[in-house]
Amino acid sequence: MATTTLSRYADLPALIGLMSGDEKHQAAATSTLDVLWVLYDRVLNVAPDRIDDPDRDRFLLSKGHGPICYYAVLAAKGFLNARTLRHWNRVDSPLGQHPDRTLIPGVEIGSGSLGHGLGLALGTVLGLRAQGRTTPRVVVLLGDAELDEGSNHEAIAVAGRLGMTELTAVVIDNRSASLGWPGGIADRFAREGWATRTVNGRDHAALYEAFTAPHTGHPLAVVARVAPKE
Repeated sequence: MATTTLSRYADLPALIGLMSGDEKHQAAATSTLDVLWVLYDRVLNVAPDRIDDPDRDRFLLSKGHGPICYYAVLAAKGFLNARTLRHWNRVDSPLGQHPDRTLIPGVEIGSGSLGHGLGLALGTVLGLRAQGRTTPRVVVLLGDAELDEGSNHEAIAVAGRLGMTELTAVVIDNRSASLGWPGGIADRFAREGWATRTVNGRDHAALYEAFTAPHTGHPLAVVARVAPKE
């Protein structure tokens, strides 16, 4: 099975269907599918033949538990061979239930332990700035429940103060957080100087517009709403 024959959005269910053994994270994983597709299909400046290009965009999957949709999109875009998906849970597989940046082409961070991705994204922007690189975009995908972790709020505050235009945080809001935030997720970011957009997390046109509309001088938070617990 070649990845070139399964390269469309319509092919993603077939690619996802090759993976089994992590059903408890099925809902959490599939809630990310449309965001991941729009990013890799229309937004991110990344490609399998440029995974080490210093001027590439960086995508960080903070919501790293249940990565089946991430792997499916990577396969559809040619980063992975689809045959690898069939045995993703085997001990000798480069994949596994948490992505590993040292084993999987195109993966920027090892993730799965929630609450670290936004801080890593902030550090990535600072590192790129130190190299004089302000063109690459850094996009981090989080779940709403991850925002229960205090380290995220430190990162939100710092990124807003530093005006990190290069940074985009995408929050999958399936109302799985323990307590929530007064005024909602977008308000939490906006109070710290972020540009914010809240959209239907299944609407590709709305997601694309949210990711690409100008937000000069501010980091961007896109809240992608999906059905509860989806």
